[in-house]
Amino acid sequence: MQRIGLTGGIAAGKSVAAGRFAELGAVVVDSDELARLVVQPGTSGYDEVVEAFGPDVVGPGGLDRVALARRVFADADARRRLEGIVHPQVRRLAAEREAAAAAADPAAVVVHDIPLLVETGQADSFGMVVVVAAPAALRVDRLVRLRGMDPADAQARVAAQASDDERETAADVVLDGTGSDEGLRAQVDALWRRLVAERAEEQ
Repeated sequence: MQRIGLTGGIAAGKSVAAGRFAELGAVVVDSDELARLVVQPGTSGYDEVVEAFGPDVVGPGGLDRVALARRVFADADARRRLEGIVHPQVRRLAAEREAAAAAADPAAVVVHDIPLLVETGQADSFGMVVVVAAPAALRVDRLVRLRGMDPADAQARVAAQASDDERETAADVVLDGTGSDEGLRAQVDALWRRLVAERAEEQ
């Protein structure tokens, strides 16, 4: 099994890269998806978040993600409190999914899509770290223009993450997320061909 850590700043293009890895045959473990699962109503994670942040973060049918995000991206202590609840449970689920992938196919390529891979000190736990890079100003513009985010909220989201330099220092491979989706997918294709060739040489 080959373990790859995939990361990048918000709106850099990481989801496009992850999608292409999945299309090429990798098993993608999406930490954002797992983070949503562990705070669904009825879970211990949901109860802990409500206990920590109060009824203001509860909306119809679950957590009010916009209210919770505004709270934690404006307050580093609040963000650390939330991460302390969510991250251990996400890592547990990710390990379970990786184990299932390895059991199904010992030669599987497992890509862990982790937005905060660098921030949480996980870079050394992967055989390869792939970073999708785009300048902070471009990412803020994309958040405002494409996702309709308030400019101040967009700035706060980007500022709360690792810097471009910190991510790229941890990277084994840097993919350019400044261009088109097609261009980014082509870069993933090229990396995949390299991985296939390296695995063939090892056999």
